[in-house]
Amino acid sequence: MTLEGTITALATPFSGDSPDYGALGRLVDFQIDQGVEGLLACGCTGEPATMSEAERLRVMETVVERASGAVPVLGGTGTNCTDATVRFTRQAVGTGVDGVLVITPYYNKPTPAGQIAHFSAVADASEKPVMLYNVPGRTGVGITVDTIAVLAEHPNIAAVKDAAGSVERVTEIRRACDIAYFSGDDHLALAQAFMGSRGVVSVTSNVAPAAMSEMMRQGLSGNVEVARRIHERLFPLFRALFLETNPGPVKAALGMLGIFPDSSLRLPLTAPGEPCREAVRNALAGAGILG
Repeated sequence: MTLEGTITALATPFSGDSPDYGALGRLVDFQIDQGVEGLLACGCTGEPATMSEAERLRVMETVVERASGAVPVLGGTGTNCTDATVRFTRQAVGTGVDGVLVITPYYNKPTPAGQIAHFSAVADASEKPVMLYNVPGRTGVGITVDTIAVLAEHPNIAAVKDAAGSVERVTEIRRACDIAYFSGDDHLALAQAFMGSRGVVSVTSNVAPAAMSEMMRQGLSGNVEVARRIHERLFPLFRALFLETNPGPVKAALGMLGIFPDSSLRLPLTAPGEPCREAVRNALAGAGILG
């Protein structure tokens, strides 16, 4: 699995009580047409925590089938139970995904020793490469640089998506091991590209795939001024899309653009308030995405 550039963490559309697989397919088409380099199904942006395993597997199948090999597809398989994650990862691999994203076990807050045992068990069981997912703001515990360095020695752990909110983490991790680093923070992604990341797993690219992809391509190629101008244009959108809990704002944006016919979320998440929606609308307009 070779990954570089912009991987979109896809939002999952719903219609009534079920995922809207037709709208999801159209979102995949939009992403590929606009030039993203990869897709993630059932990451945090896809609301997997409120979906059944059957729904999650069908979402992955839909994305794989619609992408039809045009770009690599990752599937989010992590839970806070190692046995459940191992079992579900094996099922997810059967959908045809090119790799799996595995979040740090949430709520139970494992120590580094527990994290190493957990991720290693999943990597041992998976027929596809594993991308670690460090997002302490959601899980309550982070993966230390030393722990990542140990896990990087596993032959089936290929990358890390790091949403720790730190530019310097790129350098720290690159000094410790040679794992492929991907930003998990859109607003830091360009700076992290200059520091040696391989790309970004992005929320913003749901609604701005062409601009996000071009920014990262220019940044990874060392074209600083071109990339910086795109970053500055997108920066208000980066901020607006996280004024409330993700994926509320980005699903509202997808609705404003007509990409999602229904931008509803599953409880306990609720629709963003009007101040957030207005900020999203203004940011889309300022970025030249919404007329």
